[in-house]
Order: sequence, then C-alpha cells, then structure tokens
Amino acid sequence: MISIPKIIAKALCIAVISQALAAAPGVKLPPYKKTALKNGMTVVLMEQRKAPLVDIQLTFRSGTTSDPEGKEGLADITNDLLRKGTKKYNSLQISEALDSRGATFSTYAGFDSTRATAQFMAKDIAGGLDLFAEMLTQPTFPEDEFNKLRAQNIDALRSAKDSAISVLSRYYFSFLYGDHPYARPQGGDENSLAAITRGDVLKCYASNYSPANAILVIVGDFKTSDMEKMVSQKFGNWKQNAPKAIELPKPSPVKGQKLLLVDKPDATQTYFVIGNIGVERTNPDRVAIEVVNILFGGRFTSMINTALRIKSGLTYGASSGFAMNKVAGPFLISSFTANATTEKALELTLETLKELHEKGFTEEDLVSAKAYIKGTYPPRALETGAQLASRLSDLQLYGLPDSDVNDYYAKVDAVTLDEASRAIKNYFPLDDLCFVLIGKADEIRPAAEKFAGEIKEKSISEPGF
Repeated sequence: MISIPKIIAKALCIAVISQALAAAPGVKLPPYKKTALKNGMTVVLMEQRKAPLVDIQLTFRSGTTSDPEGKEGLADITNDLLRKGTKKYNSLQISEALDSRGATFSTYAGFDSTRATAQFMAKDIAGGLDLFAEMLTQPTFPEDEFNKLRAQNIDALRSAKDSAISVLSRYYFSFLYGDHPYARPQGGDENSLAAITRGDVLKCYASNYSPANAILVIVGDFKTSDMEKMVSQKFGNWKQNAPKAIELPKPSPVKGQKLLLVDKPDATQTYFVIGNIGVERTNPDRVAIEVVNILFGGRFTSMINTALRIKSGLTYGASSGFAMNKVAGPFLISSFTANATTEKALELTLETLKELHEKGFTEEDLVSAKAYIKGTYPPRALETGAQLASRLSDLQLYGLPDSDVNDYYAKVDAVTLDEASRAIKNYFPLDDLCFVLIGKADEIRPAAEKFAGEIKEKSISEPGF
C-alpha cells in the first residue's frame, strides 16, 4: 500500500469537504406575496402549511432612537402598553382572549424598529387577527396601566444592576457611542423613565405608529387570497400620517484606548467588554466578517473561548460578535473572570486578538467555519414561522433583496483566505479599543490602569449608564 504523506492527505480531505459543501443544496425563501394597502402599509404574506399555525409580525420603521432626549425608554413603554387596553377590551380581557386561544403576543423595541408579534392557531386566525389589529390600531393606554408599567420598569432596572451581566452591554453602548443616538439606553434609565408621562406615550404613538410606517408580515397555514381580504378589512381603514424618517449620523470609531470602570463593591468577578464600532446591516463584507467571527469568537471551539476557557480556565465562556444595524453597530468581545485574574484575562484576550491578526486562518479553518454556518443557519433563521416572519421583516426594514437569503450559502462558500484576511484587518480592531469593566474597583483598578490611558469611573448605583 502506498503511504500518503499527512500533508497530502490533509489537503485531499479539505478538497473533498469543500466539494461536498459546494454541492450542498442552498436555502431559499419559500414563495410569498408582497403588496401594499392604500394607506401605505407594506404587507407580506407567506403560506406555510407544515403546521396549523399563523405567525404575525408588525414592524414599525421607528425605533428607540426616536425617543426625545431625557425620555429614553418611551418607545419601549409605548410598545409594551399596546396589550394593556383598547377601545373594546381591558388588559384582563386581552389576556383572557389570548389564553383562550393558546395564542402568544409580545413586543420589542430596538434602535431601528419597534415590533409586535403574535402566534395563533390557524382555526382561530380570523378572531386572532381581529384582536391583534385592535391592539395595534385602537390602544387606549390607560393611566393606571401606564403608572404600573413605568414603576415596574424602574424597579426592574434597579434589580438588573444587581447582576453585572444584565447591564454590561448598556454601559458599553453608552461609553462606546458617546453622543450618538445608539448610546442612549433602549429601555431608558432611572431618571428618563421617571420623566415619562402618559401624554408622552400618546404623542409617541401618534407620531410613529402609522400604516405608512409599518411592515405587516404573516406566515403560516392560510390561503393568501383569504388573508389579503382579512388584512384589508382589519387594517385598511387605519389612517395616520407617516413620521419623518430619522437620519442617523455615522458613528465615529474610538481612536486609541479608553476604559470605563463601573464599581460594583460586592462583585467577586469582573465582567468585561472590549471592542469598537463595527458595521451596518448592509455592509458588503458582512458574510466574510461572519465567517471570521465564527472562528474567532462565535462558537465554543473559537479562538477566544479556547484561550480563556478551554486552555486557561479563566472563565466559563468568552465570545465575540457584531450587531449590524441601520448604521454601524458595535463589535465586541465579552467574558468574565474572578477579580484576582482580571489582568490575566484581559491580557490573554488582547494576545488572542493579536494572534488573529498575525496568524490568520488556514483553508482548513475556513472549511470548518463554512460548514458550521451552513449547518446552523436554517434552524436559527428559517425553521419556524416566527423566524421566517422576522427574516422577511428585516429584508423590508433594511431594504435588502431576497438574495440576502437565497444566495447566502453561495456567498459563504465564496469567502477566500484573502477576503478573510481583509476582514480581520478592516473590522477586528487591534490597537483602537474601548473597554468596559464592571467589578470591585478597589481590587481591579490596578489591572484596569494597564490597558488604557483614559480611564473613567462610575458607581453602578448611580442612575443611568
């Protein structure tokens, strides 16, 4: 038998796997129909008969960046109050109507959009859509419900500060973005929430919740022609002017190093984030960035988790990621460690980042990352009706073509070593970094001072972030 040198065998193995991946079937969006009502509402309908369910998502193109200064958290409260009372139903009646149908209803307020989602059994969709439309188009924002929710949000915020990991990203966004709208807390802070009135909620709804500002996506077990009629009946008479589009400035990346130390006197561990301004959702290099990030910090066997957890045991987990928004979201590396090993963990994080730049990846690494991405993409993005509704909503919100999904596998396969190297150089900052540490300042301050010339300190008990 002829012996094949290991290096040749390895090359053959990579070639075989690469060919198999290239031959693997891609993912395609199922057929759907996009229309618009006369009042300007975008409507996207996708039949999916795999389960007797219907998922609904209504997305408004106004997010938390529309909150007035000093009243951050307004969009979040307004959205949450949608289910607390309408012209026909009070809060209890809405809950009973949802529960009796085995239905779900939830809301979310982000930087770029606010959303309401629901799921009903297909047999209940006529009544379910009627209830959903009632909550979105006829809310009354009862005074007692507003007061109760605002108090709950303030209490929840104070409680969240008992857990560093719960508020770490909020401090990071605030410190990283400075005076940019993305620096403002999406859920508000202790002072801004207290300043919000029911009148503010009414103004927020009137200004942002309009059909011309909305994207309605429905996915599930229905006949498209029947659903079109129902949507027209439930939403066609909704009249409200569209708000003026918010023009977000391009955020400025951090130059050099700056560090925020948030003092939590009872902390036995340090939670930290390191990063900078990242990329927007439409960045043409986003697929190459994703391939690189999977290898660097996007899975259990990534570089950063291997260094900080698997090999050194300094933490139970370390990861990296990009939040891609209308304008550049953040890039971040995050982990936690015992107070005594804070300096060592930070050093190892930066050493691993330096290794990424100096060594890069091999063809075998890329094959592994591509297989991981293609294997996990369908179940995390396209498997359920809710996931499909969210994907379709995002395409409309960010003005992306269907090829963002339909050509995704091909784009992943096409990432080369040269493209990966450029992504590392351009999007994974090495010298210009923003640090946020939450921990016991008296114990970790000496470590923090070694990593940035500019250090800012604040107590976690102080209002805001």
